[in-house]
Amino acid sequence: MNTPAAVCERMSRVDTAWLRMDNDVNLMMIVSVWLVRPKVAYETVCRRLEDKLLRYERFRCVVVRDGDGAKWCTDKDFDIHRHVVREKLKPERGQSERAALQERVGALAAEPFDLDRPLWEFRLIEDYEGGSALVSRIHHCIGDGIALTSVMLSITDGGSDPPRRARASRGGDRLVDLVLKPLDGLSTKAAALVEKSIARSLDVLADPKQGLTGAIDAARLGARVMNDVAAMALMADDSPTLLKGRLSGRKRVAWGEPFPLADVKAIGSALGCSVNDVLLACVAGAIGHWLRVQGDDSAGKEIRAMVPVNLRPLEDAWQLGNRFGLAPLVLPIGVDHPVERVFAVRARMAELKSSYQPLMAFTLLAVAGLMAKPVQDAMLGLFARKTTAVMTNVPGPATPLKFCGATLRQTMFWVPASGDVGVGVSILSYAGGVQFGLITDE
Repeated sequence: MNTPAAVCERMSRVDTAWLRMDNDVNLMMIVSVWLVRPKVAYETVCRRLEDKLLRYERFRCVVVRDGDGAKWCTDKDFDIHRHVVREKLKPERGQSERAALQERVGALAAEPFDLDRPLWEFRLIEDYEGGSALVSRIHHCIGDGIALTSVMLSITDGGSDPPRRARASRGGDRLVDLVLKPLDGLSTKAAALVEKSIARSLDVLADPKQGLTGAIDAARLGARVMNDVAAMALMADDSPTLLKGRLSGRKRVAWGEPFPLADVKAIGSALGCSVNDVLLACVAGAIGHWLRVQGDDSAGKEIRAMVPVNLRPLEDAWQLGNRFGLAPLVLPIGVDHPVERVFAVRARMAELKSSYQPLMAFTLLAVAGLMAKPVQDAMLGLFARKTTAVMTNVPGPATPLKFCGATLRQTMFWVPASGDVGVGVSILSYAGGVQFGLITDE
């Protein structure tokens, strides 16, 4: 493909916040594993990524920090072979290939990027379980889970390229441009209120020179919004369990085998609950059981997990960047009966769907991106103190995909946790199955 002209573009406020969120114990990278069969060759993978991945300009860009935040600037010395690394898996005596791969992925999740190069990397293990394993690491400032899922789908056989477009100004990165999109996961009434009323108040916030027409309506809505802000600020710190404490920065990663998604749908239908309710209840039950086995009584306890909520139309995912909010979901780990636990999760999800908290979390990240890093760290510490885990659920393709002619037989991903949060849970459906992935501090 032709090399595009050099660019230098201002990074958004929210993406800047994610860039600066790296710390000694948590790196802001999204990690994924693809298991393919038969095996694929190194140069074949390099050619595929050069042809498909680099159609997204951001993957050619280094991050250049300055007094106003950061910019995306074309890497004049870009070389695909620096970003696609070939390596061999070396299991220890008695260790399975799967256990060795999980250990390697955990080590890579704690390995910082070279800041002089674009912040992404693929590791190809050519010989793995009769095929190959491809491990990707992409910094969160490049894009959120929805955006990067779109990117990863584009590099599969027959994957769609991003739309061609002329570069346009973002209008000073106004909050209204970033926030006011159809709010997936929120109620229709809430979305209508946002389109009708919050737009005016955010316009004033983005451009103080504007008049105050409609300020009364904005104030009325503002009272409701402030209630949600207060609810976030006044949330009690999370229940003390073995999952909270000082982190080491060393990561452990695991994933399970897929099980039929149809079974989960049947359970949800029988109970009048969503697939998501059932899966989250499974996570709550597993965490509660593990704590009890470790001697940590979970009876009557609840923990909070931050759940990403998409804030843009899925057709815009190719634009990359971070456009999601965070919703604090309470997991009833102390409810032992599985059916009662599903109903408890359903009730908590219903409360979140009519809340503005995801929108407020997004705005907080935008504001944090304007502040000095110590101030940003203090602001975002609000989430860490009140949270035990980060949890995300992504629906993948219903049929198996191909990559460089090989079948993508299994895939899993992990999102990072900020501050001193030490647990990340991922749920992914793919090819008729659903599976859980876990990343924790050692």
